[in-house]
Amino acid sequence: MTKATSPLVAKLHYGWIIVATSALGLFSCFGLARYAYSMLIPGMQAGLNLSYDRMGFIGTANFVGYLASVLAAPKLLGRLAPRWMAASALLVIGLGMIGIGLCTSFLPILALYALVGMGSGFTNIPLMALVTFWFRSEHRGKAAGLAIAGNGIGIILAGFLVPALNRSFGADGWRAGWMVLGAICLGIALVTAALLRNHPSDLGLEPVGRLVDASPEQFIHREHKGDGSVLFRLGILYLIFGATFMVYGTFIVTTMVREYGLSEARAGLYWSWVGFFSFFSGIGFGTLSDRIGRRRGLALVFTVQTAAYLLAGLKAGMSGLTISLVLYGCAVFAIPAIMAAAVGDYLGLNRASAAFGTITIFFGLGQVIGPAGAGMIAKSTGAFTAPYLIAGMLTTCAAVLAFLLPEPAGKRTQ
Repeated sequence: MTKATSPLVAKLHYGWIIVATSALGLFSCFGLARYAYSMLIPGMQAGLNLSYDRMGFIGTANFVGYLASVLAAPKLLGRLAPRWMAASALLVIGLGMIGIGLCTSFLPILALYALVGMGSGFTNIPLMALVTFWFRSEHRGKAAGLAIAGNGIGIILAGFLVPALNRSFGADGWRAGWMVLGAICLGIALVTAALLRNHPSDLGLEPVGRLVDASPEQFIHREHKGDGSVLFRLGILYLIFGATFMVYGTFIVTTMVREYGLSEARAGLYWSWVGFFSFFSGIGFGTLSDRIGRRRGLALVFTVQTAAYLLAGLKAGMSGLTISLVLYGCAVFAIPAIMAAAVGDYLGLNRASAAFGTITIFFGLGQVIGPAGAGMIAKSTGAFTAPYLIAGMLTTCAAVLAFLLPEPAGKRTQ
């Protein structure tokens, strides 16, 4: 145990510093680099005269880059420690976002946002892997939820900052938005490099949580009957989540501005509500899944998301839109939090990192399909009604599939 410098430090396990630092990393790689895009779309679309499908393709380029990083990350993690992978990736994200702010045409933005997407994957995977190293099963869902809460803070910041920059810089407000958010990411890259540690043993510590009686399975890399099937089913659930939540997350601000006639500032305020409620989504549902089980937790989240998407698609007026935004925020980051815990519960600590990387490939595929498909449908129909309704049908299927998952065969992840 390292020597403490104060009573507070003596009581605070460094695992919680890891969670706080991971939250900052996710605040940057997703909250700013991805979810702020929804706020930046109206200004970019007007400034560069881009169509709905081109805005969808830019979003998809980000997810293609993310998918490429997911494919490469497991092998790269064997050579580069999670601490340095995450910090380097955040540096790439920050520089890429600043570069987008300087662009004047579609193709350079497409390329740079794909690079930012790669940075997001190379940040997310090592940070979520660190949660499995630093926390035992009983606290893993809560820890992952706290880390993912960083996404919500990013949404809140974007909801207020982007409209303020638009007021200050006019037609160039979206450029200022990319540059300011990119500069923030560069600062957080330095914080991440300074504070992250790769494993509790680096500081002479044990993971957070009770140590249960050891079994040989904890130390032997062994396949169990049905593991492949469970991993595939988790992957399908993650694919549906990726395809649906980013359709809503990419285009709901545009929907509010173009279809509901809201001002950009009012739409930004509503988007910040999503960030506020999302702050509790990973924590609340992650902790709940610690109590009721991963399959029930996943089924419940998909049910909440279904209600959000159907309300948006059915155009139930401003009251329906408000409820939709609240429900979306309450559930938006719950699936990643539960998935980070579920792969450890189902497949064991030895394979948790590789398993999370595998299902994240499915997640990346879903994100590639979702926004591009939604953008093309909206271009042909002139509205996002159909994409939201399709998303609701998909999450209904996911809720059923999640509920039919088996219970973990003992806790292999202690």
